[in-house]
Amino acid sequence: MKVELAASAGAAPGDFWSGARGLRGNFLRLILPVFFLSCLTASVTTVNAQDAKAKCPPTARIEDVAETIHGTVVHDPYRWLEDQDSAETRAWIDAENACTQAALGKLPGQDAIAKRLGELIKVDTIRLPIERGGRYFYQKRAANQDLFVLYMRRGAKGEEEVLVDPATLSADHTTSVNFEGVSDDGKLIVYGVRKGGEDEVSMHFLETDTHKERKDVLPRARYISSPAFRKDKSGFYYSKLVEEGPRAYFHAMGTDPAQDTKIFGDGYTPDKILAVDLSEDQRYLLFTVFYGSACDRSEVYFQDLKIAGPIVPVVNTLDGCFQGAIAGDTLYLQTNWKAPKWRMVAVPLGTPSPEHWKEIIPEGESRMEDFRLAGGKIVAQYSHNAASQLKIFQADGKAVGGIELPQLGTVAGVMGRWESSEVFFSFQSFAIPATVYRYDLAAQALEVWAKPAVPVDANAFEVKQVWYESKDKTRVPMFLFYKKGLQRDSANPALMTAYGGFDVSETPLFRDDAVLWVERGGVFALPSLRGGGEFGEDWHRAGMLEKKQNVFDDFFAAAEWLIANRYTRADQLAITGRSNGGLLMGAAMTERPELFGAIMCGYPLLDMVRYQNFLVAKYWIPEYGSAEDAGQFPALFAYSPYHHVVPGTKYPAVLFLTGDSDTRVAPLHARKMTAAVQAAQGGDKPILLLYDTKLGHSEGRPVSKIIEEDTQVLGFLMWQVGVKGF
Repeated sequence: MKVELAASAGAAPGDFWSGARGLRGNFLRLILPVFFLSCLTASVTTVNAQDAKAKCPPTARIEDVAETIHGTVVHDPYRWLEDQDSAETRAWIDAENACTQAALGKLPGQDAIAKRLGELIKVDTIRLPIERGGRYFYQKRAANQDLFVLYMRRGAKGEEEVLVDPATLSADHTTSVNFEGVSDDGKLIVYGVRKGGEDEVSMHFLETDTHKERKDVLPRARYISSPAFRKDKSGFYYSKLVEEGPRAYFHAMGTDPAQDTKIFGDGYTPDKILAVDLSEDQRYLLFTVFYGSACDRSEVYFQDLKIAGPIVPVVNTLDGCFQGAIAGDTLYLQTNWKAPKWRMVAVPLGTPSPEHWKEIIPEGESRMEDFRLAGGKIVAQYSHNAASQLKIFQADGKAVGGIELPQLGTVAGVMGRWESSEVFFSFQSFAIPATVYRYDLAAQALEVWAKPAVPVDANAFEVKQVWYESKDKTRVPMFLFYKKGLQRDSANPALMTAYGGFDVSETPLFRDDAVLWVERGGVFALPSLRGGGEFGEDWHRAGMLEKKQNVFDDFFAAAEWLIANRYTRADQLAITGRSNGGLLMGAAMTERPELFGAIMCGYPLLDMVRYQNFLVAKYWIPEYGSAEDAGQFPALFAYSPYHHVVPGTKYPAVLFLTGDSDTRVAPLHARKMTAAVQAAQGGDKPILLLYDTKLGHSEGRPVSKIIEEDTQVLGFLMWQVGVKGF
């Protein structure tokens, strides 16, 4: 389920908005970590940071920490690298970066990669608009700009007005801005300021008529839901994560934020996510408490502000996930309770107990991903075989058609209001960049509102979906993207990515790396692994907790299918994944190193014994489990990549990617794993770490940095698997 939260909320480790255990039952896998780390301790010579600078890669000091966890001895020889600010860690990072730049900086062909990436990325780009009071608010980045600028139009076809340009906020363009909220009349906005790739933002306020800044500033924090303004703009409701857990507040404009009134949340611990929203007519305040990023379950409450009523529970005991929106006196709830592919119920707020609920959209063959109340109707987004569909229903649930999409692809967001027939959505596919469409529900008319002029000929490529069998015979779909006329002769370099977690659906997206790869004669593959949301909650649960190994097995089976069907061969197969997908990359290199030629492992989770101790990782315990739980520890330890690095193994080429400003997935995972794999490498392939000292996990990176990083990543992968012209 894609929960609408502020970008700084406790998202899944992955980049949704955006934001993904199996117990092998193999005794060898449980004892290997103890054996290999003991050997490693005996065989590696300790050097200090000064010596490390002269060696590529630098030899990391061994300081084996042994702990007995639920009767199992667990070794951690690189725990000292968890201290991000120590002089020794910083010296090691500098030495690693020097080695990486020495290796990548001399590669041929990078100028051509950077040039093509610039052509694909440096185009005028507009994101989905928000309409308030007849004004349209959106983010736009011009072809010659590094960062998105905040704009407004007075009327759909009015002149553009720049509201906030972040270019002057930092000399290196690592500080970005985004819309966090807009008042009902469109005369006041709140925008977030993000430094580097942090999840945290500070909130600032701007009057759109005068372009004057208000004195109110909410300090840097992890805000969960966007500010919801009262109609008179006297204040707004919001939620954020504090030390005790998530809490909802009311801020009166012109007052000290430190004195904001707490209105809900006492007792909820940091592993919960609390969203607060205000109904369009301003009468009802809606609170939703999510248990973990993937919403293992949720609670829903509301308050009638018109009568200053109490906070009333709608659901707080049922074993399912619920998210909703209010129109009039009805709460529309999307839920997977008794419906793995999701359904919708209508809740009368006058009598909100479950016996008064009415199912209006039953569970269907396709998975309901999300919905929007607009024009007195329900616009529902579905995933059908991992591709998006848009269906329209009357308020009572009667189906009244849908919006035809250009081809197999992905709808990324739907915007609309109950009192307006205007709907905006973004659509993209592998060779179609994100295009903003406007749909008039009353006239049933669809038009392009904004389309980036990316120089790509979609007709030159082919997109198809295939199905393959995983280890346990489960059928899994996979998208393939390549140039028309491709020869299946086992000689094509292939690039594969996946996620497999947190109920996130992997559907066709426009990716500059995929376009560049296939233009050079390669194949791009995207399997929809279990753990995702493509086929509903059963599909998700089949890849979480003790069943996480299914995700890895699905991925390995995809690679084997590509090889068996002569699309590529193992030494020409490059794989890439970030965040929860980075965990997948860690499992790939430790469980099936012979199956891949090169791996990019970005912003990863890799030490699954200690992951829950850092940053916001407690949000992910419902998805992965925790080593603190005796029943969950064996499954985590059985696949934890950091604990399954074996000396002498011939690992494929690996590029680890992370940065200091990742405040979601602790960069210590990549640091520790880099040291372990470098020490264990029994082959001749490079193991490198690309470590950014300013940026991190979240959005807001400047275009120049995106191109620089993507050039290095693609250059590394192409170098290792033999892409033509490299």
